Amino acid sequence: MERELLLWRDLLRLDPDDPQLAWQPFRDGVEMVPLHSVEGRGVCCALLRYAAGASVPSHTHTGLEYLLVLRGDQRDGRASYSAGALLINEPGSAHQVSSDSGCVVLAIWEGPVRFD
Repeated sequence: MERELLLWRDLLRLDPDDPQLAWQPFRDGVEMVPLHSVEGRGVCCALLRYAAGASVPSHTHTGLEYLLVLRGDQRDGRASYSAGALLINEPGSAHQVSSDSGCVVLAIWEGPVRFD
């Protein structure tokens, strides 16, 4: 059986204000555009847009998390990451994430996230 190809062109040149992007509320000051998910498995791929000063509370990853910072900067308890940074968080890792100036990231989760 042939699998469907999902393609997102020019993600690195993304205009976060493009009206075709259906931003949805995720957390206070953070919006998301779901790109792909697998029902029942917690696998998800999404764009996240943080307003300046926004944060996501402490949470634990049940699977791997891949984050690619596309615009702006993001920080956690370890460091600050600017556009082009790729972060990989292991299952069982926990952190709080924020952005002082705002950012857009591509997030891929292999399992659901548990908020502490």
